[in-house]
Amino acid sequence: MIKIKVIDREDQVHELEAPTDMNMNVMEICKAYELPVEGTCGGMALCASCHCYVLSDHELKEASDDEEDMLDQAFFVEDNSRLGCQIRLADDLEGLTIKLAPQSD
Repeated sequence: MIKIKVIDREDQVHELEAPTDMNMNVMEICKAYELPVEGTCGGMALCASCHCYVLSDHELKEASDDEEDMLDQAFFVEDNSRLGCQIRLADDLEGLTIKLAPQSD
């Protein structure tokens, strides 16, 4: 288990315990804690409904071409933007801090 922090769209901080042995990603753990993340495509990097900003200095796997393509179409993209569904929970992400990106509406 690792602990991660998720800052929601109202700037409320949520400290989540996340298993690293179930092949889950950030989008799935947010949904499990009933945070407002849609994950419309089910984690296939085919939408940007799990768009988030990585605030901590963790080394993440480089974004795939599919993820980059989706971020190119997303609103409010920043240099630290990622799709939560593409960040796999692993022991080296202990203390990861993300902020949910604003919705397009």
